[in-house]
Amino acid sequence: MAHHDADPSLSTPNTPHLNDLVDARLQDAGRRGLLRGSLGASALGFMGGATGLLAGCGSNDSTPDTAVAGITLVAPSRPAALGFTPIAKSLTDSVVLASGYTATTIFRLGDPMTASTTAYRNDGNDPAASFATRAGDHHDGMQFFPLGADGKPSTTASDRGLLAINHEAITPAFLHANGVSVTGTGNSQVRTSADEVLREFYVHGVSVVEVRRAANGAWSTVQDSPFNRRIHTLTDTVLSGPAAKSPAMATKYSPDGSRTRGTINNCGNGYTPWGTYLTCEENFAGYFRRITAVDDPKRSAKEKTALARYGVAGTGRELWATVTPDTGDNLYGRWNAEATGAVPSADYRNAPNTYGWIVEIDPYSATSVVKKRTALGRFAHEGAWPAKAVVGKPVVFYMGCDSRNEYIYKFVSTQVWNAADAGGGIAAGDKYLDDGKLYVARFNADGTGSWLELKFGTGAVTAANAAYAFADQADVLINARLAADAVGATKMDRPEWGAVDPVTGAVYMTLTNSNASNRTLASTDAANPRHYNDVKGTSTNQFGNPNGHIIRWLEPNGDTSATSFSWDIYLFGARATANAANVNLSGLTAENDLSSPDGLWFSNKGLCWIQTDDGAFTDVTNCMLLAALPGTVGDGGTKTITNTDATGATKQVTTRVGAAPGTAKLRRFLVGPKECEITGVAETPDGQTLFINIQHPGEDTPAASIGNPAAFTSHWPDGGLSRPRSATIAITKNGGGVVGL
Repeated sequence: MAHHDADPSLSTPNTPHLNDLVDARLQDAGRRGLLRGSLGASALGFMGGATGLLAGCGSNDSTPDTAVAGITLVAPSRPAALGFTPIAKSLTDSVVLASGYTATTIFRLGDPMTASTTAYRNDGNDPAASFATRAGDHHDGMQFFPLGADGKPSTTASDRGLLAINHEAITPAFLHANGVSVTGTGNSQVRTSADEVLREFYVHGVSVVEVRRAANGAWSTVQDSPFNRRIHTLTDTVLSGPAAKSPAMATKYSPDGSRTRGTINNCGNGYTPWGTYLTCEENFAGYFRRITAVDDPKRSAKEKTALARYGVAGTGRELWATVTPDTGDNLYGRWNAEATGAVPSADYRNAPNTYGWIVEIDPYSATSVVKKRTALGRFAHEGAWPAKAVVGKPVVFYMGCDSRNEYIYKFVSTQVWNAADAGGGIAAGDKYLDDGKLYVARFNADGTGSWLELKFGTGAVTAANAAYAFADQADVLINARLAADAVGATKMDRPEWGAVDPVTGAVYMTLTNSNASNRTLASTDAANPRHYNDVKGTSTNQFGNPNGHIIRWLEPNGDTSATSFSWDIYLFGARATANAANVNLSGLTAENDLSSPDGLWFSNKGLCWIQTDDGAFTDVTNCMLLAALPGTVGDGGTKTITNTDATGATKQVTTRVGAAPGTAKLRRFLVGPKECEITGVAETPDGQTLFINIQHPGEDTPAASIGNPAAFTSHWPDGGLSRPRSATIAITKNGGGVVGL
């Protein structure tokens, strides 16, 4: 899917300030204390038991840091080698997998999730209402929640479990018999089929589906499982935390601002130590209709600032608000964010404020309430990744805002972790996720960093702020981007997925890419150090940072609630043939070169999986999955690179670079079918099954070709002349064993 990163770039100051260098060594007692922390029912198998480790800042040359200020880096305990032969890049319409492995498709768009739901026809003629009990589209982030043989939550079960799967968006043409029914042009475009739009409402959201492994090792879904559940755009959802019931949340649907309807654009994900699933609302703003020429005269200056900062403008990406006649409960009109009534509770002008949140779901309870956790801030959430839960310490989550020139955030709970809350479901979420501190990251040029609290009345986050006058903490959370601007956080190159290394405790986050207008030559900095040209094909120039990179950081002494950290750049995306001094800084080769890292996940064995969502590298390969065995923060050194823009101007930037992985520690494991994104990753506790999602194969098929299946650019996974479908696959090692090792 093409990401809609239409948010304006602000000239936010990125002036670094010098923090004291952190003590980088974890003492043995500290490591033992970290190990004693308990994780919840579902999280235990995913996080693993591992020591924490910090690394200090390096020297001012390109040699590896073996000691800093008297601190010796300790090699992490991790498998010594990857256990497969790397595969070549591929442009075929198939899943190409490392030798010795098998991939099985188990859950596709439209697959039935109840005993009474009929098999999917995949021709656009399945009844719209039936999609309430079918798999949604654009499979994305997901998590495996183990089930014991008794049907109860487990920490070790690997033959049975629940997959919670995000359905981020849609490929509209393939959902309907003859493509999308639209008339008019420009702002006058309207959808003419309410049935088509209803179908689209249902295929967004989240699926919870039971999966089982048979005695022969084959995985399949359980169609009649009582755990199976769909959460979509029509699901009644509770707004919880400090921003709930604030005036800015009031809508016609919920005048007191306590509820909203549904979840949308569910991209990355997370999970909690108490066994629940976190689905994350990313590019929600584009779904709303708001014609600025019509609506702006009705809005205050403050409202217009907030709406512009979040990109709430235009006709709405799917034109949902244009369906007429509307229903009595405004099924379609609620996507119109214009002020049409006398007061906010008479219309849906505030509806965009009820999206862009972390949403908590209990996969083990098919009837439990769904809650949006407002304490974690509102922005284009890619995911929410937990640090290892430690008894007596706050619960911590790391988050990225997936748009160019946006920020990295951290939430630290007020309540400290009590292992008795493992398996506590939504009630535990009320305890830990509704009260805490929200921070945003500043990356300093010297390899240190700071977490800056977004708190009303602190620093520039006040009613006196000239750019945006904050009213209270609810206003700060609803407009977290504006608060992050105010405190001077570091603008990043599309922060997407994050993951916490169970071996070292370091946090990794993909910075997928940026372009020349967002990552200009002048705006390069130590944490986003490259501006260069990646030539696609023979003549297409791609200036900026089109291949992206992965940054990582480590907080002192294993204290994830700390407000300081050390950082470096683990990996730079690049073509193997790119300039080694200024672009291919990680020394990538034909066996592991990549572009646009997106999905990111650590197995409980310490294996790092990297997924791509790329348009820059598609002249030579489809998107891919790679396996890595990383080191830790500070294992490389510093490099000074020379950037060059389209005019020939240059700028030198010094940055901190992780040790080059080589093919021994980074290899291509899988390449997907045409025009897909490889995304979503989870594994069974025994590590012998890896689940990943293939999203939107064939997405570039022209809408006009819907009547000519031979013209579809992909027919995966069903082959022949079928319409392509997003799907989940299960990967196993032939003969058994841990995937990747």
